[in-house]
Amino acid sequence: MRTDPPPVQLDAIDRAILNELQHDGRLSNQDLAARVHLSPSACLRRVKALEERGVIAQYVALLNAMAVGRHGTSWTIINLASTQPAQLQAFEQAVRDQPEILDCYYVAGADDYLVRFAYRDAEDLERLHAEVLPRLPGVVRSNSMLVLRTVKKTTALAL
Repeated sequence: MRTDPPPVQLDAIDRAILNELQHDGRLSNQDLAARVHLSPSACLRRVKALEERGVIAQYVALLNAMAVGRHGTSWTIINLASTQPAQLQAFEQAVRDQPEILDCYYVAGADDYLVRFAYRDAEDLERLHAEVLPRLPGVVRSNSMLVLRTVKKTTALAL
């Protein structure tokens, strides 16, 4: 049984820092401090503490998929032949090794996994369905939903 650590207690200043960084991770410490009404040294100590406690997991650049030629997004439901631990581990490792797959979630219900990938065009989508997904260990069925329009997409958690 997995035991997660208790959630980190965040005060109003921590939440303000996190909200600012979620919207602009490239803020200088000076600008961040001004926005949350702290001295730069106090702000830096807070950010370092949030990093050390694992609240800030990483800093990344979020790419515009269309700008790099990925015009489509697919959410695909995956069903495996078995949900024995060895089968799940093999599938999950293969997914981690597959750069086209952006997200993978083990889900409850009638299906086993939900994956997301971005594709260039119809031929690329076909390739993913014919060559990538069926070759993942244990896959017996996949069912894709193609995104027509993104209504909301955020990486920011409401604090």
